[in-house]
Amino acid sequence: MGDGTEIGRVRGLGSAHEGAHHWWRHRVTAGSNLFFLAWFMISLTRLSGFDYGSVHSWIASAWVAVPMILLVISTCWHARIGLQTLIEDYQHDESRVLALVALEYFLAVIAVTAIFAILKAALVTVTG
Repeated sequence: MGDGTEIGRVRGLGSAHEGAHHWWRHRVTAGSNLFFLAWFMISLTRLSGFDYGSVHSWIASAWVAVPMILLVISTCWHARIGLQTLIEDYQHDESRVLALVALEYFLAVIAVTAIFAILKAALVTVTG
């Protein structure tokens, strides 16, 4: 058996026929992370104060909560793709499957917890 056809090597199709799809997804999430983090930093610098009431009223806006949730999703997805590639490339024994499953659950818990916190802050009114 050979290394595949010439066109397969040019397209970057490996044995799983995924090719550059993984690579593109990683680059797209990196771009969205840059965009949302720039928005987040600019938005934070425009706050009048950093006390609880100011930050809570800021995040209660849908114009803030939705991009924050998108930032969490993009960041966790980017981390998942990068760490999955790292595990697949450098872990060669049976524990690779366990590491991949642990990675999936770990990042899912982080994403769900962060989204829950953002929604709670956005939807619950301040008393007192």
